[in-house]
Amino acid sequence: MSETGPRPELSIVVPVFDEEGNVEPLYGELKRVADGLARPYEIVFVNDGSGDATLARLAALCARDGNLRIVDLDGNFGEAAALSAGFAHARGALVVTLDGDGQNDPADIPRLLARLGPGLDVVSGRRRERKEAFLSRVLPSRIANWLIARATGVPVHDCGCGLKVYRREVLAGARLPRGMNRFLPAVLGVEPSRVAEVWVNDRRRSSGQSHYGLSRTFAVLRDLLALPILVRLPRHGLAFGRALGRAPVALIGVTLLAGLAGLGWPAGRAPVLVAALVAVAAGCAIAHAVGRWLRAQERGVFRVRRTL
Repeated sequence: MSETGPRPELSIVVPVFDEEGNVEPLYGELKRVADGLARPYEIVFVNDGSGDATLARLAALCARDGNLRIVDLDGNFGEAAALSAGFAHARGALVVTLDGDGQNDPADIPRLLARLGPGLDVVSGRRRERKEAFLSRVLPSRIANWLIARATGVPVHDCGCGLKVYRREVLAGARLPRGMNRFLPAVLGVEPSRVAEVWVNDRRRSSGQSHYGLSRTFAVLRDLLALPILVRLPRHGLAFGRALGRAPVALIGVTLLAGLAGLGWPAGRAPVLVAALVAVAAGCAIAHAVGRWLRAQERGVFRVRRTL
């Protein structure tokens, strides 16, 4: 994390991609809330390769406000990478994150900070009365959140809520592959007992269009298979991950042999072949997710063009 200049107590990290209509009003709300906290702060917008006027509008705001910083990425790397870049440049002892589309309400930030007591490392927002389509967004999210909680033991009912507050220590060195922000804070290795939730307001997007669709839900379900492994990687290191990453490869070989053998068996053994094919698919998904995580830790997930 960057160490230049006086260290603020609070960093507010906002990843943005093509949000030219939202960054100015969101900045205004954040500034009002942060000024009211009466503690040194910084607002860090991470521009994730926007192709519209997002960066220009942020730069104009930055010229007038010494508490505003911009991390301009050299391309579009995805929200997980943009958050990783924000974590790397945040200087506060506490780090707040929220989405750049204006759907998270900055007025909820003081309540999350107040909930972060001595026994907690993360407080996550839980959206009340979500303002999105139920069948295409809310229902798949609820299913995914239920599965994530069961796989990790981390008691978060709304992993997709971008509004969270972290102690800086749990973010040190975080390099999240694309899509893995959906599993925060579990993939950071935070103990379940040190995570809490607070009900927060959910607002409609006032400008632009959502960058997410059903494909994100399928990606979450795919990566869920590897989640029990991924949540242990931050605590046990890359060697542990490499060892576990080889296990699915062995599983693929064994199940493939079983499947081929099943081709010559009576029709009553067909379920064995089906089970073998399912195991192969699961093994491939696990190997893919673990491999992406390991490559992210070794190679990084973003490149910075400049900071303002």
